[in-house]
Formats: sequence, C-alpha cells, structure tokens
Amino acid sequence: MDLNINILKRNELLAQKVIKGLESRNMTGYYADSKEEALKTALSLIPEGSSIAMGGAMSAHEIGLVKALKNGNYHFIDRDAAADKRAAMLESYDSDWFLASANAMTDDGILVNIDGNSNRVSMICQGPKQVLFIVGMNKICADLDDAMKRARNVAAPTNAQRFGLDTPCTKTGKCMDCKSPDTICCQFLITRFSRHAGRIHVILVNDVLGF
Repeated sequence: MDLNINILKRNELLAQKVIKGLESRNMTGYYADSKEEALKTALSLIPEGSSIAMGGAMSAHEIGLVKALKNGNYHFIDRDAAADKRAAMLESYDSDWFLASANAMTDDGILVNIDGNSNRVSMICQGPKQVLFIVGMNKICADLDDAMKRARNVAAPTNAQRFGLDTPCTKTGKCMDCKSPDTICCQFLITRFSRHAGRIHVILVNDVLGF
C-alpha cells in the first residue's frame, strides 16, 4: 500500500479517536482530508452576517479561512487593524464566533494553549458565543504530559522566534522556564470539558498546520 495512503488511513483512525474524546467532553469534532475541505467545513458552520474575532491562529490563515471571512459577508473584527485596539478586543468578547487553534491536543480531546496577553485563552474560556479550533494532525499528542511538552518546547519557542522576542527559548529552541519580560508563557489553558454543549468546535485537518 502507498505510504501516503497509509498515513491518511492512520490519521483518519486517530481523528476518529480524538472526535470521540471531544464528544465525551461536550465538544464537537470534524475531520477534513485537506485544507480545502477544512475551509469548506468551517464556512458551513459560520452563518453569513456573523461577527467574528480571532487570536493568533496561524492555522486559520493557512487553510484560507481568514481571507474568506474578510472577503465575505461577515463582520470580521480585525484587532490588529483597529485604531482603538482595546475597543476591538472588548467587542471581540461579544462576537458570534472566535477562531483559534491549539498549541497541542491529546488524542482523547484535551486542548492545550499558552498565551502571553491572555486575550486568546480568555476568549476560549468565555465570551464569544461559539469557538472554532482549526487543528493540524501534527499537534495531536499521546497524553496531557506530551501535549504540555509540545506547547512549551515546540509552539512557544517558535512563536517567540517569529515575533523576535528576547527570551532564552529563541536562542535554545526549547523552554527554559524563564521569567523574561518578553515571555509569552504567561497563562496555560487546559480545556478538558465544555460546560456549554455546542459551543466549542474542532476541525482536525490532515495536514501540518501552525506551530
């Protein structure tokens, strides 16, 4: 059997396990074979006219979702382009949809995120009516310990390097448990259950996305 077919089948089976785990945690999961299918699924979930906010979700950019929403019939709250960034952030808390990704995720549906300014993790917790995660299969980990290690030693150093921050991990490529003024590892969010059924949606994408 072709290696790519083997990988696809393996990812499909893994995604089924993750989706079952999400369902047990009051969240909803979907699987997309490609970025194009992920985009189609995301747009089918978000009604036209919705107000939409987002954190630093590179995966949403990579599947073309952000571009589609900005160009479509939606109210996209662009905090980076806003003259009053605080006002845009506060408006985001009352949005219909919040776009996010995960720094890591366990194969039984636990989401792990690290944040510096807390806007992203706070809106995952509460505020926006619906939260949509776009997650590449590269972020799935065997358990919570591995997920925390991935978030701290893969996602966080990569993001710190991307932003040109002066932290030890930008030089070493791994978490040094620093308290640097530039650290982006200020808040750790573990989402193990959603109190509100139907609020959190996760699209698992058969691709390498984000960090």
